[in-house]
Amino acid sequence: MSTEVGIRPARRSADELRALAERGAAELRSGQLDEATPAEVVAWVAENFAVSQAAVACSMADAALPHLVAEALPGVHVLFLDTGYHFAETTFTRNEVAERLDVHIVDVRPAQTVREQDAEFGPDLFTRDPGLCCARRKVEPLQRTLGGYEVWFTGVRRDESPTRAGTPLITWDERNGLVKVNPVAAWSFDDLIDYAGAHDVPVNPLVSNGYPSIGCAPCTKPVAPGDDPRSGRWAGLAKTECGLHV
Repeated sequence: MSTEVGIRPARRSADELRALAERGAAELRSGQLDEATPAEVVAWVAENFAVSQAAVACSMADAALPHLVAEALPGVHVLFLDTGYHFAETTFTRNEVAERLDVHIVDVRPAQTVREQDAEFGPDLFTRDPGLCCARRKVEPLQRTLGGYEVWFTGVRRDESPTRAGTPLITWDERNGLVKVNPVAAWSFDDLIDYAGAHDVPVNPLVSNGYPSIGCAPCTKPVAPGDDPRSGRWAGLAKTECGLHV
């Protein structure tokens, strides 16, 4: 269910948060053979941050990460980037997460509706300049929203692509000015699905229909078995990242 988070304590300074991220990376043994488990990572965050200062970014491919975080931080904010281009199945999953998990969904919306963006840039900007479309509909809205938090969780995994192979468990996010935590960095896609099944949490129906990585409907295609799980994102283009995790 959706649960409101209480009054936030004063946000700590960037220097304090940066130092905390560095200490966390050391304590969690990020990148080492004996690095902390996802549950241990979340527990560390729960010990060092108020739930009202934490946010979970979720694409609604599945709810494994929100469930994992909510076990230690009930009522945590889950940020859903409502780009205006989502599959119906993704919106359905978002509603299931709001209904079934002890979290509070925050719909993060761009400054412009799709119609307003089309009026300024022409229809289907994603076909002509997908980088600009992502910047306007994902990156800027998320950056604006993250300014109110001290720490954010992502579901980035090292096995997703070569550009993500070095993903740490915890780091200082210089661009967004807060601590970034990737508790499932060491998990595989199968680990994610196994967790979702074991805990009976929502999974986007598209996942079982050839979509291991799900973004906006116009820019996401199904992936053949054995192919790079992110090869369906911006298929046919050189683009491989939306810009949220650069």
